[in-house]
Amino acid sequence: MYIIVGLGNPGDKYEKTRHNVGFNVIDLLAKEYSIDVSKIKHKALIGEGRVGTEKVILVKPMTYMNLSGESVADICNYYNIDLENLIVIYDDIDLDVGKIRIRKKGSGGTHNGMRSIIKCLGSNEFPRVRVGISKPKNGQDLADFVLSRFSKEDEKSLQESFENSVAAVDCAIRNDLDLAMNRYNMK
Repeated sequence: MYIIVGLGNPGDKYEKTRHNVGFNVIDLLAKEYSIDVSKIKHKALIGEGRVGTEKVILVKPMTYMNLSGESVADICNYYNIDLENLIVIYDDIDLDVGKIRIRKKGSGGTHNGMRSIIKCLGSNEFPRVRVGISKPKNGQDLADFVLSRFSKEDEKSLQESFENSVAAVDCAIRNDLDLAMNRYNMK
């Protein structure tokens, strides 16, 4: 079984913002696998389905970004999964729009959602897909930047990164994480 978590903030106010790219990827995965992500459980919207022979739970925490760990830890404990079968998808300012990076483990860096998850799980040893949102320009406040929307010029690259994220998650589940990293970290 795999638990796939996309990070974001609930509510229309945050829809299509840089900080919600994890939610966007979960929405695409839900569409790809015909999984309805609407059940409220574990402080999250969840949906259950299958990818090949694997049971998959898609998750959008409703705790707001900075408390994402509460929801993720609750789900992981409930299903008693190995952390190698948890994949977290989130925004990364250190990658340009259009780029993704898959890692087996790592720190939360400056990302409060990831720091919350690592703290609540007591481990940073779980896979993640980082989706590039670029850095703020001209001294723009980081919080304002991540809560801003993408420009029209970024839309094509952004969509490609979402599609590559979906393909990478699919590859990790159907094959393995190393193959997904080899295929999609170069793009």
